[in-house]
Amino acid sequence: MPIHVIVEGKNDRSKLKRLVGPEINILCTFGTLNSLKLESLRKQVGYDEVYLFMDNDSSGKKIRGVLRDAFPDAVQMYTRRGYAGVEGTPDEYIIAQLEKAGLEEYIQYPEYPSF
Repeated sequence: MPIHVIVEGKNDRSKLKRLVGPEINILCTFGTLNSLKLESLRKQVGYDEVYLFMDNDSSGKKIRGVLRDAFPDAVQMYTRRGYAGVEGTPDEYIIAQLEKAGLEEYIQYPEYPSF
């Protein structure tokens, strides 16, 4: 069954794409959610598994609220307050959130240079 992670922006999507395999479909709200965008997300997701990963700021919380209503079964993933959104969250923290959400089999762990 396909898995979708909904994020706010394309930078969030790029950040996440580096850390998960191609089996994970990353969708963007592009910071706004009107009924057309919501309907488009609903169509793309269908009855598949959904994860919400929004920024921990007022706009992210507002978007999460709308998406939580649209996708009541979605798994919530959180970034920490103080990080500059999902895109500014350290890889290790995002990986921890993916593991916590049960997505470890899809994680592509970065290779850090050994000194």
